[in-house]
Amino acid sequence: MDLNNKVALVTGGGTGIGKAVSLELSKRGAHVVVNYSRSEDEANETVKTILNQGGLAIAIQANVSKDQEVRSMVDSIIQHFGTIDLLVNNASITKHIALGDLEKATEEVWDELYDVNVKGMFFCARAVAPYMNQKNSGAILNLGSIAGQTGLGSSLPYAVSKAAVHGLTKSLAHALAPHIRVNCVAPGAVATRWWSGREEQMHKLAPNLLLQHISTAENIAQFVCAALEQEAMTGQIITIDSGQTL
Repeated sequence: MDLNNKVALVTGGGTGIGKAVSLELSKRGAHVVVNYSRSEDEANETVKTILNQGGLAIAIQANVSKDQEVRSMVDSIIQHFGTIDLLVNNASITKHIALGDLEKATEEVWDELYDVNVKGMFFCARAVAPYMNQKNSGAILNLGSIAGQTGLGSSLPYAVSKAAVHGLTKSLAHALAPHIRVNCVAPGAVATRWWSGREEQMHKLAPNLLLQHISTAENIAQFVCAALEQEAMTGQIITIDSGQTL
């Protein structure tokens, strides 16, 4: 798929991997909708950067864990651009809880992470699917994590939620075929603000990776766009982790 002039929604598109994806999509000619929940300033700055580079972008606020907010966001996109061709389900949250501390993995933590990380991705996919089906063409890319493969990560509920994202990817690939492709990128450690306050831990990890460097948000963004372009692939979970899981 040629991304030029395609309309792309990037959830959590103002920061980290989402920002890098928004910028990379614009470089490839896509019109970008930068979704945000709380990071309004960052989303607007991302849009400003795209506009200054000659691209086309808007920012729209919506909490992806709220189905009605997602539907309203998609309605606004249709009113503005007339269609949606691409969805990058990037918005995710976590809680830093030691894996062995089961008592801190409270019901509230489970609900909060699942609402955003899993249900939010489903809500967004469900909302955009009718418009993609109208054109008999579309692509969805979910951001998973190696935590969903290894069971390790910032918390047990986070790792399980990302395993669910991997399962959701395969189920949606079945449900939305043949016209909508659904794939998943599962990054390892990525140098973003998620490491804030734990930079020393990140730097200690890097020499132990096969490639001896932490992936950048731009590394992930480039592959996200490549996966969106690839018309012969669906239902796949692709790991990008500098050899972390080998």
